[in-house]
Amino acid sequence: MNQPRVMILHAPGTNRDREAALACEVAGGAPEIVHINQLIGGERELAAYQMLVLPGGFSYGDDLGAGRLWANDLYHRFRQALDAFVGAGKPVMGICNGFQALVKAGYLPGPAPRQRVTLTFNRRGHFECRWVRLRATKGRCLFTQGLDEDILCPVAHGEGRLAVPDAAARQTLWAEGLIAIRYVAPEREADAANLAATVPVRPEAGYPANPNGAVDDIAGLCNAAGNVLGLMPHPEDHLYAYQHPRWTRGERGGLGLPLFVNGVRAARAFA
Repeated sequence: MNQPRVMILHAPGTNRDREAALACEVAGGAPEIVHINQLIGGERELAAYQMLVLPGGFSYGDDLGAGRLWANDLYHRFRQALDAFVGAGKPVMGICNGFQALVKAGYLPGPAPRQRVTLTFNRRGHFECRWVRLRATKGRCLFTQGLDEDILCPVAHGEGRLAVPDAAARQTLWAEGLIAIRYVAPEREADAANLAATVPVRPEAGYPANPNGAVDDIAGLCNAAGNVLGLMPHPEDHLYAYQHPRWTRGERGGLGLPLFVNGVRAARAFA
């Protein structure tokens, strides 16, 4: 079976590279952590890889806002190569800071270069670091296909609140199927009608289930083609059953690994 090459793009200040690489390796890919200067200098080329992951951290110290300077790199230095990569249908995942960069570069929800939404300060004004429950919507995102079980994984961010400019923009996210993953409270049951491409009518999950106050409990977005996913939580931190915070009490399930398995599976078509 082909092992697709996965670029884990490292920028100064990102610190989740190894965890993202491990997730892609366990999922069946062949990851390589590539420093952004290797792309700038031509030592590595994005086109030689079949999947791209932008990991979490604090790129460039989050100067001018979380992910903003990294987004400038994506847009001004690598736009042609990244446009071709995304346009070909190759899978791209941005986690936490990587999600922020993709949003601010216009790739999520897309199309670039227009920035349609933003990720800004948590509503409660402080850093959140704890485990949350995520649920995939029944949408177009290739990373969430067949994902029927909720994901349990941690968040670790101070600027993770998805905000939209107006009600029309919020409606568009639902109508175009761009909402990939949502925060849910542990006791919430799946509601197929509200996971469809309509604005949900039920109350939001509320704090602490929604750690940052994101509109409509949105934890992750995809692009219209479904091959670019960004999410604030860290699914790479729950690859094995023993990483569950209540493992010693017999609780199991909620692995984040299926997101990476789906991404690597899609990348094989380009290997």
